[in-house]
Amino acid sequence: MGKRHFVLAAGGTGGHIIPAFALATELKKRGHYVALITDERGAAIPGTFEGDEKHILPAGRFTKNPLGWFAAAQNIWRGRAMARRLYESFNPEAVIGFGGYPALPAVLAALKDDIPCAVHEQNAVLGRVNRLLASQVDAIAAAYKQVGRLKDKYLGKTHLIGNPVREEVSILRSQPFPALSEEGIFRVLVTGGSQGASILSNVVPDGLALLPLSFRRRMQVTQQCREEDIERVRDRYADLAIPADLATYLPDLPERLGWAHIVIARAGASTIAELTTAGRPAILVPLPIATDDHQTANAREMEASGGARVIKQSHFTPAELAKQMQKLGLEPEALMNAAGRARNAGYPNATRDLADLVERLGQGLGGEAIPAGQPSGLRTAVQGAS
Repeated sequence: MGKRHFVLAAGGTGGHIIPAFALATELKKRGHYVALITDERGAAIPGTFEGDEKHILPAGRFTKNPLGWFAAAQNIWRGRAMARRLYESFNPEAVIGFGGYPALPAVLAALKDDIPCAVHEQNAVLGRVNRLLASQVDAIAAAYKQVGRLKDKYLGKTHLIGNPVREEVSILRSQPFPALSEEGIFRVLVTGGSQGASILSNVVPDGLALLPLSFRRRMQVTQQCREEDIERVRDRYADLAIPADLATYLPDLPERLGWAHIVIARAGASTIAELTTAGRPAILVPLPIATDDHQTANAREMEASGGARVIKQSHFTPAELAKQMQKLGLEPEALMNAAGRARNAGYPNATRDLADLVERLGQGLGGEAIPAGQPSGLRTAVQGAS
């Protein structure tokens, strides 16, 4: 097929950057060149796009305050002009947006220059930027069978892909679930996403304290905490005599996930993708202020499969956590079953399938979705919600 150029445009959070990075890794393996458009936060996320061409563009953000709309529009216009100049020299075959406001000027520039475009939606609800672009792009890559705010008229160009994950996580799928005997160490991984989550620091140690002493003595915890919470949480685990490794950032998260028996986490798109790829049972606490409550929607498939228990934040108390932990963790066979069900809810070929879709963009993919069962492995999303 030959070497080709692709531009990936993503917002500055891990939820946007990580699937973009996974795609970039696959495209480079296939011999292509990749450039990233993002903001300063996205360019600084460790372990991603190191050595790759990166461009930081101004990107306006429309808030509820109309006073800022004019400045936001100006920044988007400036960003679009800068992206068009980049495309003159980089000459991309396609531009792929991963949502977030930094992706907007990049995709708008590609549309202006008649460069094929796709957007990838990580969440189970179509995000604001992707909603703005849905009518104009050539293809929409979805991570879930049901995508809220995706209009029915766009289903013909929507492909069920899943969320690409890092190679280190993909490798876990071929490894067995960590051995667990009734007397063996029980490893718990607690993560609140890239920013941490104080609610987990407040509730998890006290919830584990309510477990039977025989169960608690077997526990080993790894927990991501916000900086302002970490010493308090460390002291609490010490009081409980539970070995705990705490950090504000876990650079080796895939390795930690590999030996975890259960994960307590938010329900961000990347978290769900990693759990279902690796096959790890979870207790999920969706972020209640997430736009369109998309984290609750993200957790729906994994919960329905039996791979996760979902607790609303308003109900997330030490007593409720202890109850769910005992249901999942006290019997090794039940935990193994939950792990298998989590694994069955995953989309392990998401990175490959998205790369296939991207390669086809420059070859006149057009607006027709690829039906299930085609050699590419792409699957058509079956339901949207207007």
